[in-house]
Amino acid sequence: MLSKEFFSFFTRLEKNNNKEWFDLHRSEYEQNVKEPFRHLVQMVIERIRKIEPDLQMEAKDAIFRINRDVRFSTDKSPYKAHMGAHISRFGRKAIGRPGFYFEVGAKGGGVAGGCYDLDKESLLLVRDLIKHESKEFTKLINAKSFVTTYGEIRGQKNKVLPPEFRAASEQSPILYNKQFYWWTDIPVKTFLTSSCIDVLMSYHKAAKPLSDFLQKAFE
Repeated sequence: MLSKEFFSFFTRLEKNNNKEWFDLHRSEYEQNVKEPFRHLVQMVIERIRKIEPDLQMEAKDAIFRINRDVRFSTDKSPYKAHMGAHISRFGRKAIGRPGFYFEVGAKGGGVAGGCYDLDKESLLLVRDLIKHESKEFTKLINAKSFVTTYGEIRGQKNKVLPPEFRAASEQSPILYNKQFYWWTDIPVKTFLTSSCIDVLMSYHKAAKPLSDFLQKAFE
């Protein structure tokens, strides 16, 4: 689905991450990276839309810009070393809501989902859901398809919990999390095959029950 030229571009960009080099290779980026990735994302969106009819976004709405925001970073490299997209009916920037994220760079890529960036109110909502439906949550995170595909829920943790969650945390220590997301790596060879879309959809399928559960926190 993606070409060797896609990965070659990022291999060279990692060594030449500056505007002068990028400008010289902009046409290569447009032809071998930007357009093929846009096509890949659009195909994934169309497949997801078959099971989630309310997903109305197009590829351009899901793909993140390759330009980095360097305003508050010590790393002033102007470009990301990968292409990324977040497919969600709430938009690509809604990374506090469950969605389907994947990225691809020189050495391969990854797939992720869950609640990555939760504000204070949203974190309380997710914790409250897990507290009151702990059996269902435990069942979902231990489901064979999820564990085989992603392993476990990841995320930074708080050292102290609000009082209303402390008793429940004895049975559900994951309540200490302030993020609830999953991630798995994908090798380059997967993106070079014609079955790439099917593989990505298998990752989507493995996480969908848990994603749907977390979405209940916001309804």
